[in-house]
Amino acid sequence: MKQQMNNHFPIIFLTGRPAAGKSEIIDYLKNCSTEERLSRFHIADFIEIDDFPMLWTWFEEDALLERMGKPRLHSDREGYFKYPYLWNLLIERIDMEYKKVLTDKKDFKERNTAILEFARGSQHGGFKEAFSHFTKEVLEAGAALYIDVSFEESLRKNRRRFNPDKPHSILEHGLPDKKLKGMYEKSDWEKFSAGNDSILTVNDVKIPYAVFNNEDDVTTKGGDFLGDRLENVLNKLWELHKLK
Repeated sequence: MKQQMNNHFPIIFLTGRPAAGKSEIIDYLKNCSTEERLSRFHIADFIEIDDFPMLWTWFEEDALLERMGKPRLHSDREGYFKYPYLWNLLIERIDMEYKKVLTDKKDFKERNTAILEFARGSQHGGFKEAFSHFTKEVLEAGAALYIDVSFEESLRKNRRRFNPDKPHSILEHGLPDKKLKGMYEKSDWEKFSAGNDSILTVNDVKIPYAVFNNEDDVTTKGGDFLGDRLENVLNKLWELHKLK
């Protein structure tokens, strides 16, 4: 039993452009049995910590403050952050939320997986800046899964998924084209990962990573299209993770 419990990733950093397919992958995993997730994907019963709900709460608070006649704290009326460092604060919040889980459940890493999800573009520091704000403890336990799509594909799926009646929804939120282009058209992923096709180096910590190519949108197709590709990529990542 102990061997089975430890046959999983303690932490997966799940990242990529907006609408790349991150939330669809998580939704797929939620619908797998524990046994299937462990045997095929090396993911135990898991929690998801995503910075989008945190960000959306700030937008809601600012709207309420404006209605009350008070200054907005985080964003302007166009929905842009007032201070660039707030992007890094979101990463610090993800890290803190994970640490709170460890405080409440001492054996979490031995029995469970945490999926830490975020998207970044070059305009607000990119992936290199974001990863640098995780603590050493979190970086050392993690492996990164990058969902690779072009900006054009990100734009297409962002348009398709947006539901104006549910702007707060993980699976149905979206950005205006202008904002998506400004914040996410340019990405530093290739530069950040250059020099090694399996290891990221962040604050002297080596983090194994794998790339899930989703330009053909298998995350929307779902089913075996998604499951087979995810299994292949995560098994390669698992072999790298075991070498840590």
